[in-house]
Amino acid sequence: MPAMTEAINAHLRRHDTYHSWFEYSPSGEVFRRTFDNPADIEFLPLERGHMAPDALRADILATPNPLRWDCFTFGLVQHLHHFTFYVSADHRVIDGMSVCLIFLEIHLTYAALVANGRLVELPEAGSHDDYCARQHQHAAALTLRSPEVRDWLQFMERNSGLLPRFPLPLGDPSIPCGTGVIAVALFDNGQADGFEAACAAMGARFSGGVIACAAFAEYELTGAETYYGITPYDARSTPAEFLTPGWFTGYIPVALPVAGTSFGAAVSAAQSSLDLGIDLAYVPFGRVVELTSAGSPNGKHVEGSKMLSYADARGVPLSSHWDELNIGMYGDGRSSNKVCIYVNRFAHETTLTISFPQNPIARESVERYAQALKATMLRVAGRGAGAAAMQPLAPPVGARAAGGPGPTDQLRGSTVSGVGATHSTLSACFD
Repeated sequence: MPAMTEAINAHLRRHDTYHSWFEYSPSGEVFRRTFDNPADIEFLPLERGHMAPDALRADILATPNPLRWDCFTFGLVQHLHHFTFYVSADHRVIDGMSVCLIFLEIHLTYAALVANGRLVELPEAGSHDDYCARQHQHAAALTLRSPEVRDWLQFMERNSGLLPRFPLPLGDPSIPCGTGVIAVALFDNGQADGFEAACAAMGARFSGGVIACAAFAEYELTGAETYYGITPYDARSTPAEFLTPGWFTGYIPVALPVAGTSFGAAVSAAQSSLDLGIDLAYVPFGRVVELTSAGSPNGKHVEGSKMLSYADARGVPLSSHWDELNIGMYGDGRSSNKVCIYVNRFAHETTLTISFPQNPIARESVERYAQALKATMLRVAGRGAGAAAMQPLAPPVGARAAGGPGPTDQLRGSTVSGVGATHSTLSACFD
């Protein structure tokens, strides 16, 4: 216990994402609080005794919200011959890449302390504060004439003023239902290599192939002739930042025609849209909404939006040992208004994970979508470099995408529909 306590405190003192927080006064004024001296941070262990799984789960979900400094929790579950370490943290202080960094740093630090009683020497980390300051300065300089803002607005206009929506029904968004998750195995190593070869034959990468297949799947389900999507992008740009936890995530809008298009043309268009849109990842979408909504940064919450993520985890240190270390990552189930689609490539397999509103209508839709996406990706993987001429399957007669622009969703003048803030945490654990 002393070694793990020291490892956690060393981690908290090392990274400035943990050194500040926000508070609202009763009058609505925002205050920013910071630690002058990170050495003042000290986490102490609190023994809880025996806890049933439901009680432990409730305790983890009680991690404070982002308006509290301590919106992150570390814990140990002691078993007979080993223990499980877990961390639960709000997205205010971490993104997906941060989970890998936290695991690696605490794992190495703890191992060194147990082995020789000394902290391991780690390379210098970057500063999340500095990144936020640069982003704030960049965002403040943007206007409606800025090319990146115009590109975002053009993307929205072409999609009827909406953020990209999940193509199938998701049930009544006004009924709280929590979050459901499905996980599907997509590829083994050989199939992943075949898929990558199919993309490379057209000068594209695995990421472009995933987007092209998502476009084909939506067309086959709904007949949507143009694909609109948003994909996250890790905005870390220096070696030090790649050792730094925090929220470094931006979003890239992608669009490509589908109807009458071969896979070769679609994957090329997807990769081009993705690569040309990288600059837009450095533009907080909330700033676009702020500029176009007469000073109302929250805008209208778009229900049923979707996000498609591809990540290659093979380059993450120790990723080849994740299975034996029993590493897992979990959402808290409180963000139930959207669909998040994750394609992750690991050392031994490629997987598809989708989170969605936990109701029967959404589950049926997501399962249909997962089947269509997997089938399309397997078709490409099976053909390898010969997949260039592959066409999407014909959609069912009368098929159409769910939702669609309603009277309050239209882009009127320079007003777009925005995304409201949602309290969400990530939890990760390893044995």
